[in-house]
Amino acid sequence: MASIHSSKTRPFASYHSVTPCTRTHQIGALALVIITFFLTRIFDQSLNSSSFSPPTSGQYRSKNDVVRFSDSGGSIFWPQRGYGTHLSLKIYVYDWNEIDGLKHLLYGRDGKISPDSCVKGQWGTQVKIHRMLLQSRFRTRKKEEADLFFVPAYAKCVRVMGGLNDKEINQTYVKVLSQMPYFSLSGGRNHIFVFPSGAGAHLFKSWATYLNRSIILTPEGDRTDKRDTSAFNTWKDIIIPGNIDDGMTTHDSRIVEPLPLSKRKHLANYLGRAQGKVGRLRLIELSKQYPDKLECPELKFSGPDKLGRKDYFEHLRNAKFCLAPRGESSWTLRFYESFFVECVPVILSDQVELPFQNVIDYSQISIKWPSTHIGTELLDYLESIPDKDIEEMIARGQKIRCLFAYTPESDSCSAFNAIMWELQRKVRQFHQSSETFWLHNRTIVNRNLVEFSKWKPPMPLP
Repeated sequence: MASIHSSKTRPFASYHSVTPCTRTHQIGALALVIITFFLTRIFDQSLNSSSFSPPTSGQYRSKNDVVRFSDSGGSIFWPQRGYGTHLSLKIYVYDWNEIDGLKHLLYGRDGKISPDSCVKGQWGTQVKIHRMLLQSRFRTRKKEEADLFFVPAYAKCVRVMGGLNDKEINQTYVKVLSQMPYFSLSGGRNHIFVFPSGAGAHLFKSWATYLNRSIILTPEGDRTDKRDTSAFNTWKDIIIPGNIDDGMTTHDSRIVEPLPLSKRKHLANYLGRAQGKVGRLRLIELSKQYPDKLECPELKFSGPDKLGRKDYFEHLRNAKFCLAPRGESSWTLRFYESFFVECVPVILSDQVELPFQNVIDYSQISIKWPSTHIGTELLDYLESIPDKDIEEMIARGQKIRCLFAYTPESDSCSAFNAIMWELQRKVRQFHQSSETFWLHNRTIVNRNLVEFSKWKPPMPLP
């Protein structure tokens, strides 16, 4: 019997004949380690192709920073907790001809409303976000692999342009939802809807019945002034910036350029209609008492004396502070426009909700003043702020205003990428609803024990 120590059974039997490790070997090994390190860094950066990335330990800047940047100064950090290390979303976008009725929510009952006419103005986010998702690297064409589902609709524009009335909008939404198996499967929890105006989801009268679990993207966080409840829920919905004129957010020549602080004519301004709102009426009266300090011109948005967009921004840039009082709703586009004419926004809307609060410290770039104290006390306070402090606030605002611009996904900083980060936080591993059941073998069935793959519309809505 052969010994267990036979050389045939000893893989290291020739150990002593191995060439000894020389200095050349050591240098080669060190070079291999260095090359591996740099290749790993490059690979990691390719995974995080979005400019937004969460910080690792030690990467956070001072808590006094308005927003956390990477050491290179170009990337804005999303906190890793709850967001993940990089963007890896898969979003399915419903096609207009895929669901009966969806075409009407996009183009009106006669199909004659053009998206190009809907992309302009403060409600244009309903079109821009849809278009960006269609071209996005986050889009998937396979429903079974989607994390989230986007339901495109230009309902606000369609309504304003006479394409559908309120009753038709409500009926069409209900019809559309009843044809979506994945909406029924999750109770709508993984479905995204954009409501771009001050009305928020109230534009769909039955939102509280059908969209009370869905993700709503809206600039509006409060409508309790006219309704018993707000459609915005801070735990599931996302506040998005309003749609600023592209001519002010472009990287090239803008409609107007900011004025040096020393050349601005007024301490503060308010550009907007009174709409019978107490705060706005107070500002208009205050401007009559102190015309050299506060400008509140009578704006005409129609007729021969209509204020053009260039004239509007030339007025807006001519003050150190841009006042943003509540109107029909709590949010106002002037807040976002202020950052692009480089005046300090002063929020006079107590219930306002602001976007991306997990990364932006708004106390460093804006002022929020109680709407109950609109008067000479406000002007005295603003006048007491040194120009140096104003310039510092404006400089900090310059750093983050890219988060308010709906520029291409490829941009290093944009509202679209910021929304993607917030959406990633909403992704769930498992979905259920009152109409969803499952068996021991993980088969998903409905109330009649029909397998999910065989569900046929119209389906009962959860």
